[in-house]
Amino acid sequence: MTGKSKGERHIGLLNGFAAYGIWGLFPLFWPLLEPAGSVEILAHRMAWSLVFVAAVLLVVRRWAWAGELIRQPRRLALVAVAAAVITVNWGVYIWSVNSGHVVEASLGYFINPLVTIAMGVLLLKERLRPVQWAAVGVGLGAVIVLTVGYGRPPWISLVLAFSFATYGLVKKKVNLGGVESLAAETAIQFLPALGYLAWLTAQGKSTFTTEGFGHASLLAAAGAVTALPLVFFGAAAIRVPLSTLGLLQYLAPVFQFLIGVVYFHEAMPAERWAGFALVWLALTLLTADAWRAARRLRSAEFRVPRVEKPKSAVVDA
Repeated sequence: MTGKSKGERHIGLLNGFAAYGIWGLFPLFWPLLEPAGSVEILAHRMAWSLVFVAAVLLVVRRWAWAGELIRQPRRLALVAVAAAVITVNWGVYIWSVNSGHVVEASLGYFINPLVTIAMGVLLLKERLRPVQWAAVGVGLGAVIVLTVGYGRPPWISLVLAFSFATYGLVKKKVNLGGVESLAAETAIQFLPALGYLAWLTAQGKSTFTTEGFGHASLLAAAGAVTALPLVFFGAAAIRVPLSTLGLLQYLAPVFQFLIGVVYFHEAMPAERWAGFALVWLALTLLTADAWRAARRLRSAEFRVPRVEKPKSAVVDA
């Protein structure tokens, strides 16, 4: 591995840690936006995200990519797909947190690394080691146990896991920088969001102008809160493999799970603990396997034999 690629990978990992750390604290933010409903919060999140990222682009003066993207219909279509799946992800997550399902939402992001790795195998033809296969199998068993425990499939968890894994895959295909990718996605989201907010205001149901300056400021802040981790994630997605992103992704649900259990006091019956324990076992297998693989790679780099130059009669000056 070259020095440049090592540097890129290091930057990607740092961005990944920053993104998932911020996402882990999200359950503390969305309840602050009540009494706005989930759809209104989602619309503000989409609209203000574009405002925030446009301001960033004005500062850094990077606009040439937009013209290139418009002239590439396939990439533009992928951006539209990314915007659609992240809209679903945002909406379900906001609703789940504000409806008292923080623990089930966190489960979605625990499962997400396993879904990401599985998609890497199925769609990108990535090869898994035996331990990784075992982890995916244990994760599937966890979903079955939790389905029995909940009395229904954990649909919130599954929607969040598959939508975000798809989002990561599409962003990798688009191959835009973090700020540029977010700008393109929120540009697609902006008009539908603005139209809904205008309709809500006309119906007299908007809370943006009726709940005071503090509430309006928090709704506007949803743009910055959303944009910052997505910028970090976008920078990570184009620099590290999907399998590596899968390993990083359990940082956010750890914080979310703890917030749900300790802060919001959500119920955790025995069967739910059993299902989560299986998920954590799968993540432990992935982490241990990745650590061993990294050690082997480093050892192989140190053992690369030196190639001696052939002797020559000509002496270099």
